[in-house]
Amino acid sequence: METYFILVGLLSICSLSFSQECNLQLLENVDFPGTDITFLYSPDVEHCQHLCTQHPSCLFFSFLRADWTRDNRNFYCYLKSTPSGEPTVRTPILGITSGFSLKQCYPYINPCLSQVYQNVDFFGADYRALFTADYEECQRACTKDPACQFFTFVNGDFTSEKIRFKCHLKFSWAVPRTPIVETKPGVVSGFSHKTQITQNFPTACEGKLFPSTTIPGNDIVVLPAASPGHCQTLCSTYPLCTYFSYVSNNFTCYLKNNANEMVTTAKEGVTSGIPARFCQLDDDWVKVAHEGIDFRGSDIRFELMDDANACERTCTEDPNCQFYSYVGERFSDRFYWRRCYLKRVITMPAPPKVTKLANVVSGFTQNCV
Repeated sequence: METYFILVGLLSICSLSFSQECNLQLLENVDFPGTDITFLYSPDVEHCQHLCTQHPSCLFFSFLRADWTRDNRNFYCYLKSTPSGEPTVRTPILGITSGFSLKQCYPYINPCLSQVYQNVDFFGADYRALFTADYEECQRACTKDPACQFFTFVNGDFTSEKIRFKCHLKFSWAVPRTPIVETKPGVVSGFSHKTQITQNFPTACEGKLFPSTTIPGNDIVVLPAASPGHCQTLCSTYPLCTYFSYVSNNFTCYLKNNANEMVTTAKEGVTSGIPARFCQLDDDWVKVAHEGIDFRGSDIRFELMDDANACERTCTEDPNCQFYSYVGERFSDRFYWRRCYLKRVITMPAPPKVTKLANVVSGFTQNCV
């Protein structure tokens, strides 16, 4: 943690000095070269800008549009940052649009992504397919399905006749996933009490947990999680998860898929359970502060606070914060005492890959996230 905290601390101190102005400007045919954090796929520049806004440390970006011709990197969204908060270089290049994070644009409103994209494939992340008459019906099917985040529809002119009119429903995580959960004496971690965990359903439910029980095998996804309740929410969100097991000593959530049977075995330190579907799952686990636990990574910034309760309140009141870690005076290195690290991850719909493909139409659910 020591090396990590030094690096994050320096970035966080810098983040407090960044320009607080909201910059809505999009610079067409301008590149901000270098200073990349990572790249993600986006179908357009607005989506890329929202990815930058939701990424914890992105301050500006460059997006390679569909008309980019120098190579095949169409739909690449490069997320960027500098200590000054401003791009160091601006270069005129055709096919690129650059812009800035909307983090400082309060109130930042989560995007409603209603546009559809002709001859664009959102490749991967499929969990269900059906046949529909047109892309409008495919989009309606996606919107009605709580698990669906985006779709690709194959129209009647597609080369392969066997898959014409096929509607592919696709998934991405709308639930905050803590990237690393680990034991760290003197650190307290938790979630914003305003974190949007699932879609709102009129029916409330508690779900089903089996303490001291494991369900061996059938693993499809393994994720860090803070608690059995967090793991259950991840399973309830993931459309292919039929049940789960959570191992408390290493904070590991095993999402499993077997619709034919569920074989349980007694095992201490493991909690298993069944997901909740089409109901409002109890989210009391969000309000639990975890003593001696660090949610490492995904820092937006840090501020000095008197205690963990103040850190939790600050995270809850900050619309950008989803979870936090507070370093108390029991931590081994007093240099980090009283630091409240505010954190977040991207939870907007994000296709794993975006490519050109003739005679398909892709788009997002019409539910606002």
